[in-house]
Amino acid sequence: MTTLGIMAADSPADVERGRALKKMKLFATSLLVVMAVIFVVAWTLEAKYPWVGYVRAAAEAGMVGALADWFAVTALFRRPLGLPIPHTAIIPERKAAIGSSLSEFVADNFLNEEVVRDKLSRLEIASRTGAWLSRESGSSRVTAELANAVKGIVNVLDDDDIAEIMAGMIRRRTEEIQVGPPLGRIIGDVISRGDHRDLVNVLVERLYEWVVRNEALVSGAVRNRAPSWTPKFVDSLVSDKLYREIEHFLRAVRDDEHHQIRVALDHFITDLAEDLQHDPRTIARAEEVKRRIIENPHVQTLVGSAWTSVKTVVLEAAADPDSVLRRRLTDSIQEFGRKLVQDRGLAAKIDHWITDAAGYASRRYAREVAGIIDDTVANWDGEATSRKIELLVGRDLQFIRINGTVVGALAGLIIYTLAHHFLG
Repeated sequence: MTTLGIMAADSPADVERGRALKKMKLFATSLLVVMAVIFVVAWTLEAKYPWVGYVRAAAEAGMVGALADWFAVTALFRRPLGLPIPHTAIIPERKAAIGSSLSEFVADNFLNEEVVRDKLSRLEIASRTGAWLSRESGSSRVTAELANAVKGIVNVLDDDDIAEIMAGMIRRRTEEIQVGPPLGRIIGDVISRGDHRDLVNVLVERLYEWVVRNEALVSGAVRNRAPSWTPKFVDSLVSDKLYREIEHFLRAVRDDEHHQIRVALDHFITDLAEDLQHDPRTIARAEEVKRRIIENPHVQTLVGSAWTSVKTVVLEAAADPDSVLRRRLTDSIQEFGRKLVQDRGLAAKIDHWITDAAGYASRRYAREVAGIIDDTVANWDGEATSRKIELLVGRDLQFIRINGTVVGALAGLIIYTLAHHFLG
């Protein structure tokens, strides 16, 4: 029969308990044998030496006490001499009832709501926890355990699954929100504050520099598009003139912040911001662009790369006791611990929350928790359970046999003495 962990092979402690139990059984049985020998010797000598009757009575009562207590102790764990005597082998035969009674006892006396509330209300858990957390050893210990937990969780997670989940979350979130109106509001706000001018300056500057560096390319593009019948010197004059006009125009745009091109660009962007917020066609086109971006397979790759980067950073920070993340977490925990110690009101609130939570759990789940005892005992093998319990308490129970032998002998001696003097 498959049993739980308690039914596994004997541990070294069980082996030692077994040796001690055998010694105590041998001692208790030896007392019974001694009483039997004394009884036989006294029986044979009583006729010649009347005073030996006291010894015989004591030995006889000692044997009775020893046998009675041997029967009582043995009946707990097995049938004495293998005989089918009623109400014996109590533990293996009634382990289910014992488990049920034990679970009720635990539920009523240990998991009782009033007991739990009373105990927790006197512990001052928040203040004690705060004192421990405020110390370097305590906060570092919590940080280390949290770091180990984070490393374990992150390592268990499948990168592809996480990337797919993140992409799905982004996809669902973006599908729920129209990008046009909020994007239009952002652009309008940027334009109204003039924050876009630095970007325009950079773009115009870069465009002007490119034109200056690529004079041959710009002029050549003009000459290449000239008609074949025009003279070459005319093409050169036109291309050079056009290049100088372009260069002059871009320099003007670059240097004049109020240039008409800049003003026109501001109007264009402002109109675009308005259309993104209010024009149905522009909003629809923005949604189409959003959809194409979401459906782009490179988005999944980008999300996966982002998760990989985040995972690497988290693992490195969690593994390094001197990392900024762990130091800040340790400092935060210490600060929280000091606050729990100093702020009695906060500590009292937390203690109240803990007490209420524990009381609720006791009220709702005490029977379910204690029911684990029922289920556990029900899965135990009866004989193996009896043997385990005997190993745990059997040595102490042998003192019952020893005391029964001694007390029986004394009782027999007293009864015989009283009877001999008052009734003889």
